[in-house]
Amino acid sequence: MARELLPGTLDMLILKTLTRASNHGYGIAQYIQRVSSDALRVGEGSLYPALQRLLNAKWVRAEWGESETGRRVRLYTITPSGRKQLENEQAEFGVTIAGIMRVMEAM
Repeated sequence: MARELLPGTLDMLILKTLTRASNHGYGIAQYIQRVSSDALRVGEGSLYPALQRLLNAKWVRAEWGESETGRRVRLYTITPSGRKQLENEQAEFGVTIAGIMRVMEAM
């Protein structure tokens, strides 16, 4: 069963996915689902607004290209400022997860 993402984690997951290689929206969603062993699923209603937000922030750039099946797609690539943002988000996420774990392990 797919889980709802914690607020703010979608941008981080998209940026992390794009550190591997440029990808189109559907490919990004598939990668997140596959690597999470189906625990995380990103719907179009969340994915494309997030990609637009990342474009506006200049953390990704986009250009038209071709998918593996020959379809015309918009390919997204992480920018240097996107890599820096990813580092920041990963650090903040680590602090959040550690805090959650301390609460969960408290007696």
